[in-house]
Amino acid sequence: MPQASGTGKHRSCGNTGQHAVVYDENAIYLAVRRSLWNAAQLIKKEMRRRTLGSYAYLAALGLLALGANVGARPYDEMHPDSVVTVAYLAVCAVAMNLANVRIERGRLSLGAIAIGTAAILTNPLDATVIGLITGVTQVRRGPWPTLGNGLMNACTTCVGSLIAGQFRYDAPLSFGSRVVVVVVLCVTNLALVVAALRIRTGERADSIVRHNFTPSFYAAFAYFGFAALLLSYVLDGSPTGYLLATIVCVLALALTDTIAGRRVRRVLESELSDADRHLFHSRAVEGVVHNLRNHVATAIGYLKEIEPHRLDPVDRESLETATAAATDAVTVLRSLSQGATPRVSYASEPVDLNELVTRALGMARPRARGKEIQLAVRESADDVNVRADPLLMREVITNLMNNAIDAAPSGGRVTASAGRRNGRPYFSIADDGPGISDEHRHHLFEPHFTTKEGGTGLGLFMSYGIVREHQGELLFEGNRRGAVFTVVLPPFAD
Repeated sequence: MPQASGTGKHRSCGNTGQHAVVYDENAIYLAVRRSLWNAAQLIKKEMRRRTLGSYAYLAALGLLALGANVGARPYDEMHPDSVVTVAYLAVCAVAMNLANVRIERGRLSLGAIAIGTAAILTNPLDATVIGLITGVTQVRRGPWPTLGNGLMNACTTCVGSLIAGQFRYDAPLSFGSRVVVVVVLCVTNLALVVAALRIRTGERADSIVRHNFTPSFYAAFAYFGFAALLLSYVLDGSPTGYLLATIVCVLALALTDTIAGRRVRRVLESELSDADRHLFHSRAVEGVVHNLRNHVATAIGYLKEIEPHRLDPVDRESLETATAAATDAVTVLRSLSQGATPRVSYASEPVDLNELVTRALGMARPRARGKEIQLAVRESADDVNVRADPLLMREVITNLMNNAIDAAPSGGRVTASAGRRNGRPYFSIADDGPGISDEHRHHLFEPHFTTKEGGTGLGLFMSYGIVREHQGELLFEGNRRGAVFTVVLPPFAD
């Protein structure tokens, strides 16, 4: 009879004439490991390819703008612009680019108003420079936002100015011509943004349009276009024109601030609703747990009165099993009660959020490694010491970190950061996953609510209770392109 060699070949099974397969476990392990390594290499290769493609796209935009300006040089020489007007629009573009209008899945800057005005009033070279200079406001965000915003705005403004030149004929543009310029400007900008996101993320163009170009998005563009038209009429080169243009810009900023204030109020109302719902569920859980614990304790009391030595072995084993199960039930109920209203034991020394976040990130690496998730931490140079229970706060960070890793796609990114907000220390956990839909948003902190397969739905519920007992806030600040959970805590007072 052939002997089992452990090489993966067939061997006979007794006298049945059938064959079984004996697998080498080491070979299987090595094959799986090799497959995972190959998948990781493919992911890294794809990320490198997208990064190179993104910067190649920006280089192409730069060459396109340069070529257009070389071709439009004779027009620029025939139509020089006022240095004061160009400088004014450049300053407006930079200043207004610092203000943003929040939409469902991103932000739109008010710099579009100055860019639209520049496309209507200035020649292609000056319009390109004004568009390019808007990128300086994104320097703190990194090279891609800086170059991307600057070059796309430069190309957009240059195209709009070239179209305006076709209608000028040494006379101011008519209202219809200005509307055409603004429409072309918007369409060009949207096309460049879609192309950039397509290269950057690999998402299909129709999906980008469907998920990003919402009614709020189009309303914001209409708002920018109307303001640009108004600014192009009042900015006539006179002192009065500059004064009126400044008033228009200030009113645009004020309107934007009003819109932002309303959004903040809606967020605060939503957070209050979260607190009310969590308090309601906590009280309900505490009441149920209290009653169940009393009944289970009564059952345990009667079980303990039974004398095991008087029972036969089978009944004795059943008694021991019932007593152990009842004891476990009490332990589970106690844990659930503590999750609803945790008992906080404050540390006598300040707790450094930088240290907590860094340690939690290190503990999460094995979980992230399985999905090739990139973990990043941004420590704060400010004082982020808080008064907290380190054990409970580590539990909160771990819950948020695990949720972020589970939500992020393979090869995605999870970022943990700490800092100060309005004088209060905070830490945030952000992922680049699919985000949370509006229908699920208002159930986040309810017990047993989860969108994860196999999840218990208790992580966020318990975390919310822990943060609440610390007199802090657990906030959801994400959108449909990723989730951001932020915990704000009282600072440590000497």
